[in-house]
Amino acid sequence: MSGYNYSRMKFYCDETRCINCHGCEVACAVGNELPVGIARRKVVTVNEGIEGKEYSVSVSCMHCTDAPCAQVCPVQCFYIREDGIVLHDKEKCIGCGYCLYACPFGAPQFPRDGAFGIRGVMDKCTMCAGGPAPTFSEKERQLYGQNRIAEGKVPLCAAMCSTNALIVGDAEHVSEIRRKRNAEKAHGIPYGWDVAYPEK
Repeated sequence: MSGYNYSRMKFYCDETRCINCHGCEVACAVGNELPVGIARRKVVTVNEGIEGKEYSVSVSCMHCTDAPCAQVCPVQCFYIREDGIVLHDKEKCIGCGYCLYACPFGAPQFPRDGAFGIRGVMDKCTMCAGGPAPTFSEKERQLYGQNRIAEGKVPLCAAMCSTNALIVGDAEHVSEIRRKRNAEKAHGIPYGWDVAYPEK
């Protein structure tokens, strides 16, 4: 089986389609029964209030090919599946926070479990792929949320996105969708050599 070429699962949020409805955030939180204060997915608005420049984008763990969180974890609770999904073992996590500092997207989340703001065990987006507990077990559901990938479904956030701004799948498939959308945006716009360099 080692000769099999596994796909690399990736998220992509098309900022031209995101309408800042926060549906992806709510779907993730409710569907995975996340505790208050944990947000595996966040909608961020850039250039808020600046007309013509404002846009929103949905952000979560990007399931990096060379995940910095996995590189800094002192107990090696992170692992990367063959399909590219970055997961972690909550039973190994010590809540040190190194992954939070290493992640450029702020994906690791820490509940405040104890007195004086003591960190609990880290939580992050699992791309609805469960965790190291047995697939479809109650333990997996309690610790990591739904395992929609094993069911052959897309993650809750992408399934809920009403404008299809948030897409997920094999990196090549996601790239192809992006290329098609870019081509459709340019369709009908008279741009070429003669427009860029008109004759005088």
